[in-house]
Amino acid sequence: MIGLYSPGDSIVHRTPALLKLLLLSIAVVVISSSGSLIMLGVAGAGVVTLFLLARVPVGAAAAQVVPILWLLAIAVPVQGLLAGWVVAGLMAGRLVLAVALAALFTLTTTVTAVLEAFEKVLKPFGRWIDSERIGLLVALTIRCIPLVTDIVKEVLEARKARGTRGNLLALAVPVVVRSLYAADALGEALAARGLDD
Repeated sequence: MIGLYSPGDSIVHRTPALLKLLLLSIAVVVISSSGSLIMLGVAGAGVVTLFLLARVPVGAAAAQVVPILWLLAIAVPVQGLLAGWVVAGLMAGRLVLAVALAALFTLTTTVTAVLEAFEKVLKPFGRWIDSERIGLLVALTIRCIPLVTDIVKEVLEARKARGTRGNLLALAVPVVVRSLYAADALGEALAARGLDD
């Protein structure tokens, strides 16, 4: 989600994150239970309309949806041979639409808005759950995904520069060690801000 937000002032951008999460959940359930290619086609037209309303750059939208097509290039023929091409088409349509809707949510919603939505959802349970701490946990989790990705990239580049390839242990050890160092630094930063309990 970090770095994927596409700024804008469309109605999709301005819709509250909590409402978008609710509508996304309902849409995914409806699409997943649809057994008609025509209905999926109508849903697809609706998703395209939402992307046009959001005025998301085509490149940013494609970067989110295209990777799933590689998976479908393998899964659809297998599903078609085993269960029939209609079933394979339904599976592919459902998956692409669900991923596209999730991508639209990611591209039009800031991390801050998502965290505030989490806090609102958890607020009624404040007697048992610290909603702000859960929000911080979600924020740290989201932040750590690109952090670990960067560490893996740096280790891979270092291995490439040294000409060492193909050894999984040589990749895993430095990634784990550097991740632990990063976690230690993060813990010290939280402790310095009084979040050490």
